[in-house]
Amino acid sequence: MGNGAAGALGITQETLALAKQALSAGMRPEDMSDPLRKAITQASGLVAFNLEAPSKKLFPVLTPFRNKIPRDTGGKGTAVQWKAVTKINATGVSAGVSEGNRGAVISTTTQSLTAAYKGLGLEDYVTYEAEYAGRTFEDAKALAVMNLLSALMIAEESVIIGGNASTGLGTTPTPTVANSGTGGTIAAATYDVIAVALTTEGWTNSAVGVSGVPVGPISRTNADGTIDVIGVGVAQKSAASSGTTTSGSTSSITASVTPVPRAVAYAWYVGTSGAERIVAITGGNSVLITALPGGTNQLASALPSSDQSTNTLVFDGIIPQVIGPGALTTYQAVGSSATLFQGSTGGLVMQMATGVAGTGTPLTADGKGGIVEWDAMLRAFWDLSRLSPVRIWVNAQEAQNAATKVLTASGSGVQRFIQTTVDGVTGGVYLKSYYNKFGTGGGQVIDIALHPNLPPGTTLFETEQLPYRANNVPSVLRMDIRQEYYQIEWSPRTRKYEYGEYVDEVLKCYFPGAFGVVMNVANG
Repeated sequence: MGNGAAGALGITQETLALAKQALSAGMRPEDMSDPLRKAITQASGLVAFNLEAPSKKLFPVLTPFRNKIPRDTGGKGTAVQWKAVTKINATGVSAGVSEGNRGAVISTTTQSLTAAYKGLGLEDYVTYEAEYAGRTFEDAKALAVMNLLSALMIAEESVIIGGNASTGLGTTPTPTVANSGTGGTIAAATYDVIAVALTTEGWTNSAVGVSGVPVGPISRTNADGTIDVIGVGVAQKSAASSGTTTSGSTSSITASVTPVPRAVAYAWYVGTSGAERIVAITGGNSVLITALPGGTNQLASALPSSDQSTNTLVFDGIIPQVIGPGALTTYQAVGSSATLFQGSTGGLVMQMATGVAGTGTPLTADGKGGIVEWDAMLRAFWDLSRLSPVRIWVNAQEAQNAATKVLTASGSGVQRFIQTTVDGVTGGVYLKSYYNKFGTGGGQVIDIALHPNLPPGTTLFETEQLPYRANNVPSVLRMDIRQEYYQIEWSPRTRKYEYGEYVDEVLKCYFPGAFGVVMNVANG
């Protein structure tokens, strides 16, 4: 052994001796204050990482229509066509005949209907490094594919409800503006108000803040580098309408527009001329503005000067098909609260009255446990088509308001049941169903259900089947599928696993008259 080795051995023996001495003598008080000496605690970071596998999927996948609408596979061509017989003996020819003679000839009304197929699809990817890092924790590729399919189904449900491919909203009407010296924090000045009508897609993607409403058309760059130009569900903005507040800094502003037949919501902008910013999004055609918007909120000047409310890459959903592309025909006035129309396809459309600007018109309790507007809609189904809907789809706001109208109706005789438990009581009521007084053979109980894609202020009445003999329509709604869901794992072009999830289909509503929409309902 050389001298170097012997020296190293000596140092080692000396070090061990000193360590033994320290351990046997304990820590000296003067050593305790040495800043280089640190205790090992949890704060030192020398702890295990207790990661619970797998990851938690904390997002809802609520797709009630997609889940229940029958899906017909085997579609072909570019569109599906069908014929509908909508009236027999359309002119009401009398059936009486004279002796020995033949009866009169009836007239039959028919419709030719067409619905074009549309492809829906989304893509995602996993980097090679993400796969390496996730081993023993979660299969990143399987997670990406599962999440991609869920995202596609959620998007498909939104299109089924309100996809708007064919009929634009046009230009939003100019608001009518009024000012009050009380009720708000707006300083005295002259302010402009601008309104923008929204489809379901526009409402879904809008927020009061920096992003505001979608600004279209969007030139979307796809996963393969191609570009699609897409409408965003936003009508052409209205002209500005001015109003002057004169009372210190306590003023408020109300505004309303003539209802846009196919709009489910409205975005509102307020400010001095040229500086109008988004301040509210409402499910009705009026707004109460009590404070000016934040200085970073979206400017109205950012909005396009043309109608961008259609998205030609999707198919028409239930609400657009019920309202139809043509003009609405007045069927009847429902007191002073609403007007009931028929769409050009025969669907029922009820528009609540504008009412007091900023307040609007809520549903009306009939004083007998019912709702005036709902009863008018249900009676129209019977009078026009001899139908009884099976379900009323509502937003959470309308669910709450409907329950209030039914349970607090003056003189209704409705009893509120409270469940008693051993240690207390359970309060609260959800309006689970509604009694239709105009069903076949007498009254029928119809369900009330929440839908995640219905905006506040919009309610949808649904009929699933037609009670007509030999109608050849087993279900009023059907998905016609040219290609059912399919997944593509693309060939590698970078160090990523790239996936696509697609479906090619169209929604067929054989009889839009089996559906009805109540719109422009105020909260209350």
